[in-house]
Amino acid sequence: MSLPRLSVLILPLAALAACGGPEDGPPAGDSEAAYVGRESCAECHPVEHELWQGSHHDLAMEPADETTVLGDFDDATFTHYGVTSDFFRQGDTFMVRTEGPDGQLAEYEVAYTFGFDPLQQYLAKLPNGRMQTLPLCWDTRPAADGGQRWFHIYPDEPIPPDDVLHWTGPAQNWNHMCAECHSTNVRKNYHAAEDHFETTFSEVDVSCEACHGPGSLHVEWARDGHREGDPRLVGSVTDSVAVVWTIEPDADTAKRSVRRTSQAELETCARCHSRRAMISEDWVPGQSLMNTHRPALLTEELYHADGQILDEVYVWGSFLQSKMYREGVTCTDCHEPHAARVLAQGNALCGKCHLASKFDMPSHHFHKEGSTGASCVECHMPASTYMVVDPRRDHSLRIPRPDLSVRLGTPNACNVCHADSSYEWAAAASEEWWGPVSSDEPAHWAETIHAARTWQAGAGEKLVRLAADRSAPAIVRATAVMLLPRDAGAKASDAIQVALNDEDPLVRMAALGLLDSVDPMPRMQIGYRHLSDPVRSVRLEAASTLASVPPGLLPEEQRTKLGEVLEEYRAVQELNADRAEAHLNLGSLHARRGELDEAIREYRIALEIMPSFGPAWVNLADVWCDEGVARRLWPNSRWPPSSSPTSLTTSMC
Repeated sequence: MSLPRLSVLILPLAALAACGGPEDGPPAGDSEAAYVGRESCAECHPVEHELWQGSHHDLAMEPADETTVLGDFDDATFTHYGVTSDFFRQGDTFMVRTEGPDGQLAEYEVAYTFGFDPLQQYLAKLPNGRMQTLPLCWDTRPAADGGQRWFHIYPDEPIPPDDVLHWTGPAQNWNHMCAECHSTNVRKNYHAAEDHFETTFSEVDVSCEACHGPGSLHVEWARDGHREGDPRLVGSVTDSVAVVWTIEPDADTAKRSVRRTSQAELETCARCHSRRAMISEDWVPGQSLMNTHRPALLTEELYHADGQILDEVYVWGSFLQSKMYREGVTCTDCHEPHAARVLAQGNALCGKCHLASKFDMPSHHFHKEGSTGASCVECHMPASTYMVVDPRRDHSLRIPRPDLSVRLGTPNACNVCHADSSYEWAAAASEEWWGPVSSDEPAHWAETIHAARTWQAGAGEKLVRLAADRSAPAIVRATAVMLLPRDAGAKASDAIQVALNDEDPLVRMAALGLLDSVDPMPRMQIGYRHLSDPVRSVRLEAASTLASVPPGLLPEEQRTKLGEVLEEYRAVQELNADRAEAHLNLGSLHARRGELDEAIREYRIALEIMPSFGPAWVNLADVWCDEGVARRLWPNSRWPPSSSPTSLTTSMC
């Protein structure tokens, strides 16, 4: 029997996103502070409030009405792979007639708009409190740019009702996939017994308290006449000291006046601007992102081997790789947070910190001034287009490396513009202009990630070196640890031990994920202390790793602590009980602990939610197929379990 290692629920954020639901949600967490709304904030912060109005945050979601709906609902039609959808009005209500979950055409009310530039999506109400993102979007760009039209979010493939990407399914569900990042103070409130959502929020869009936390105590303090140094803020999202960037007379790049000592601002933004899964709704400004979310590492389906964006990853994981991040740059050094726009246009933005007389010159970029090739962001932040019309820039802010493209097949900014030219041509031009990559420079870590992904000989040793390389970004080191083969030997074991003590929780979490290959008692000895890690994501990974250690082998203190964190783990799955992945995780937990009937029950629930969910079928078959292994693992368990096998799992044995 091959029972999978437990893993905390990691769900991909859909390329679609959508928002909507009832208002007046409860206060977050255990804080005494309550959500009071933007009007209270605007009393003392009118400038910030004015900047926010009309921003992407302000218009993240709105009730559908004459002022917010941008699409053509004047009896317009759109056909996608034989399904013709109609857009029309019934009085003041916006309606869509399109394919429903049974494959039949049905009429749906548009309850909310989602976004406004360069596209607008629409939310429809389905039974049981569900809000779903319609697959038909309005291109809000000018007609001259190809806009002012309806399009399907998956233009090049049919999406039938039994497809996981169909708009009525879990992948396009607003309550789980989108709500948190497009409204304020969202509570999903899924009731598994009734299969019903009662999702709430305090404000329909991304308002002040979405980033600053509930403000009632702060407002009370301010109305008492105070103005500076509020001790009653729930948490801070900025550094405690003023920061200045200065270009010294003999330098060409600015330096930060003080070292960055806080991740609060970056991780406040990362709460939504990252590829991650929610593990708690009790977010507090200033606390670690990983207390409430589990970020994705540089996995093959999300990033190229050199860390460039592949799927839509929402900025943070890219920015962690950058030299700018290491030098102390934060989001607000380039972005005005309330208006949600950059602080300057074109190369002037980069010129705030990079001397224009050196970098904004043909002697640096070798292109005609004012051309695309002379644009800083086109070379150092190339864009990928998602959702058909929405370009997103890579925030790893890297030097183009066509030489890596030649060896590894990774993209580079040169060939984005010169798409008809070869990687070899771009590499030759790069070497002619800027010189060859020095042989004294260490190999780019992309070589190691690529070697691991392609199962090359010696990849294990390279990963060990990369995991220990303190000059590499933490997210890269964590990825190297994650990729370490289980049989890499003593050097890998040493690397894991070092990674378990890393100051970055991403690295600790990745290291704990490898302990399942260690015998139970040594595994408990190594991993036990991480059950008390201050970061929830790390604690949960420790519990995942230690879950199959037989309780009878543990002293009472360790058994009690493991039980406490496993309850925390279960709470995460219950929070996400609308998802098949959560029930897969619960099933794996039961299976590892010899609770076979319970495991089968959870796997079956997963398959009720998503019948095509392969991992649940495999695990269900595993429980049924290998009686000998099962008896050896759980000699005191009833066998076979009382549940009867399905015909499919029987045929898989």
